Amino acid sequence: MEILQGVREVIESIFANSGYAYFFSDGGWKNLVMILFAFFFLYLGIKRGFEPLLMIPIAFGMLLANLPMANLAVQYHDLQGFIDLVCGRLKDGAGNTLTPGLMDFLYFGVKAGIYPPLIFLGIGSMTDFTSLIARPSSFILGAAAQLGIFVAYLVAILLGFAPNEAGSIAIIGGADGPTAIFVTSKLAPAMLGTIAVAAYSYMALVPVIQPPIMRALTTKKERSVVMGNLRSVSKLEKILFPIVITVVVSLLLPDAATLVGMLMLGNLFKESGRTERIAKAAQNELMNIVTILLGLSVGATTSAQSFLNVNTLKIVLLGLLAFGFGTAGGVLFGKLMYILSKGKVNPLIGSAGVSAVPMAARVSQKVGASENPANFLLMHAMGPNVSGVIGSAVAAGILLTLLG
Repeated sequence: MEILQGVREVIESIFANSGYAYFFSDGGWKNLVMILFAFFFLYLGIKRGFEPLLMIPIAFGMLLANLPMANLAVQYHDLQGFIDLVCGRLKDGAGNTLTPGLMDFLYFGVKAGIYPPLIFLGIGSMTDFTSLIARPSSFILGAAAQLGIFVAYLVAILLGFAPNEAGSIAIIGGADGPTAIFVTSKLAPAMLGTIAVAAYSYMALVPVIQPPIMRALTTKKERSVVMGNLRSVSKLEKILFPIVITVVVSLLLPDAATLVGMLMLGNLFKESGRTERIAKAAQNELMNIVTILLGLSVGATTSAQSFLNVNTLKIVLLGLLAFGFGTAGGVLFGKLMYILSKGKVNPLIGSAGVSAVPMAARVSQKVGASENPANFLLMHAMGPNVSGVIGSAVAAGILLTLLG
């Protein structure tokens, strides 16, 4: 009997000190809910294919962050907090000294602004700016599609968010995940996990969200417009483009220099004809490694305490508002170009200015082809699409300049 009693006490002690027991404590249900959210986002990434390269590591980071007593949630929000954590000066609500975990060190790359620019380097090395160079007017459509950012910012202010928080929420409208992470890590790091999840969710839902807006704002005649061939672009133009854009944008908005500069450096690797080896490294090895680290560490910021609140719902709804107005802004300016060009520009290409490359351009192609099977808008839509990447980085620079 004494042996059985001893075994029972050991089992009870193991259970009492396990994560399972935590679920039965006050607030433990929140962690369980977050684990279910993680399962849901894993389902979206794996089964439904919604932005899987980042959705899966973000969702798994969310899972790890909410495993009780595993010490895998990010425990600080600024660089001073990281220093205090490593030096043993950071304490929890009960006064206990916090010890740094794996995710705390991985998250340093986000907070120090390392991962997002490296992602932009990889994106630049994979991006072809030919369509944009051939039709510079596409810059206007890319800029117009940033309308959603500033509309969402104003609405967020009206809902009581602080200016820095409103700026972080609004950047979701740029439909550019690394940009949203970069801006939020600077302006409102406590909201990083929620904003990252919202941004990538809406990027994945581009084929669902955009078509109804595009059809509502255009006529069948406008959607059926067949655009002429783009002019050929010389090798010299392709080489000069990233250099000129870097100089012009960086001098105008120094806060945008990091993202724009890395984007254009990656593109220069691709177009120079002299750096094929490092261009491939940026496209593959570097991009893949940084994507894993970025997604996992961002997911680890979504602890139950920071994610399960009313503001999360507001952020999700404001992100949808930003995305919708961004799409509408691009289409409406596309209509203006349709009028000014006397029917030579299909306004559907304006919706691609939201930056989700190349998915938004494919949506423009699909909607146009559904109205006129002879319509081929993909290359024309790629101009506003890649312009949107630059536009979102410029918008980020504006927000950081004004609110940082």
